Amino acid sequence: MTDAVRTCILSREESPREGLIRLVLSPEGEVLPDIRAKAPGRGAWISVDKAGLAASRDKGRLKGALSRSFRTGEIRIPDDLEDRIAAQLQRAALDRLGLEAKAGYVVIGAERIEKAARSGRLHLLLHASDARDDGSRKLAQAWRVGSDREGSALKGLTLPVSRTILSLALGRENVVHAGLIDARAAQRTSEALDRWLHFIGPEPDPVSCDSESQGASALPSAVPLTTNIIEELE
Repeated sequence: MTDAVRTCILSREESPREGLIRLVLSPEGEVLPDIRAKAPGRGAWISVDKAGLAASRDKGRLKGALSRSFRTGEIRIPDDLEDRIAAQLQRAALDRLGLEAKAGYVVIGAERIEKAARSGRLHLLLHASDARDDGSRKLAQAWRVGSDREGSALKGLTLPVSRTILSLALGRENVVHAGLIDARAAQRTSEALDRWLHFIGPEPDPVSCDSESQGASALPSAVPLTTNIIEELE
């Protein structure tokens, strides 16, 4: 086992740490998410999604696994642990998108994105949850044409956040669509998005990720959500 591999405390399966979520124990004994895996001390790693984590907590399996991992029974699992993890994953994904925008790798505006798509420079296409379907389809078609992949499943990803949140993440106004024009930036962004979207899983809310693999139950074994929406690195 290398330093980059961790074992899920619930499934006992070994997976690369980048695909798992780290939990830590506060000085007061509260279990907290450590999405960036930067907090000091002993950590516990999980690979289940939001629904799986809630089920494990309700059945008592989570507390038992955490007690063994932290070597203490004096732990408190907050009722909103799943929501805290989801919020941190969302923040990490949108922060990554913001960083790529500051580096000049993100284009916004339908016309600019379509131009990048048709010229073969687009590597990842994102839409706000309240984007119009016809606009999203038009950009996806331009992407397929520009990358010589007409008739393929290549398409954009509809994020479970509105244009207001997407605009805040990018520091711009009224961002409905966003495109990444650098392959490695697109890869970094897609990895952050995959962690977030795999964890939250299918929601009862009609705003959801436009992907067949959204409902995967485990991060390491799930097919990346961006498999059909990101251009392969050359």
